[in-house]
Amino acid sequence: MKKAARARRQLASALPVPDINTTPLIDVMLVLLVMLIITIPVQLHSLKLNLPIAPPSAPPPTPPEVVRLDIPPGGSVLWNGEALAGEAALRERLSAAGRQEVQPEIHVRPQPGASYDSFAAVMTAVHQAGLSKLGVTGSEQFLDDQP
Repeated sequence: MKKAARARRQLASALPVPDINTTPLIDVMLVLLVMLIITIPVQLHSLKLNLPIAPPSAPPPTPPEVVRLDIPPGGSVLWNGEALAGEAALRERLSAAGRQEVQPEIHVRPQPGASYDSFAAVMTAVHQAGLSKLGVTGSEQFLDDQP
């Protein structure tokens, strides 16, 4: 029995080991990676544009008129603090403002509790009147982290 075990050990030591030494493979891969990084050209994300140079413009002689549209709960609209009769009156005033030579700035300020439908109707009316100077103010009142 001892002879058979010894013969098996001799046979096993004579056979090649089935494990592959991966260290040389890793070294070759690292060398290839470094060579690839060195040979790739550097990409520049820039674009050369020749922009026209405009002469400095003077500020407007008078600041534009500011129209404040408040939207309280209930669907009514206030034009600089004055209550409007309805959506038709709002559209009439906005179209008159759109026909002015210097368009006024429109500041829309929805109050807490105002419906989204009222806000959307005001924004649609401003757009249809052709007014381009529009801003929504007072949105900080709707933040959740206020004390």
